[in-house]
Amino acid sequence: MAEFRLTSPAVQQDQGLPERFSADGGNVSPPLQWTGAPDGTTEFLLICDDPDAESGVFTHWIVYGIAASETQLPEGVPQSAVVDEPVELMQGLNEFDEAGYTGPMADEIDEPLPHRYFFRLFALDEELDLPPGARRDEIRAATSGHVLAMAELVVIA
Repeated sequence: MAEFRLTSPAVQQDQGLPERFSADGGNVSPPLQWTGAPDGTTEFLLICDDPDAESGVFTHWIVYGIAASETQLPEGVPQSAVVDEPVELMQGLNEFDEAGYTGPMADEIDEPLPHRYFFRLFALDEELDLPPGARRDEIRAATSGHVLAMAELVVIA
């Protein structure tokens, strides 16, 4: 079986995040692609967070309800709890209390070192029974024991 991989045509592993994906730029979500999902996958979950935030792990994006037949998310997923096009999905609330993606902001970075942003895609063995706008702790509880595999893309900002 192929390795479960998450990539982006817009950014490479451990490289800088282009400004258009930051809150100071266009604040659009980056395009993501994946391959090698394990057999038995019924849904994908994506979480983007910054573990280097002064306050601890800071969640920038939660996407769930991604059909197992999907292999990508386009650039600029609409900022809404329910998205019908171009891909059907639901989005949770990030640390800004908003549904959808919110990119890094220059004023949130107090440390001299750049922050790492982890985009993690989880292959789940059952569909999440959560309403739109779920929070990370609800996602964590609902996915317990249902993660088949995880693929990761780390970028720097």
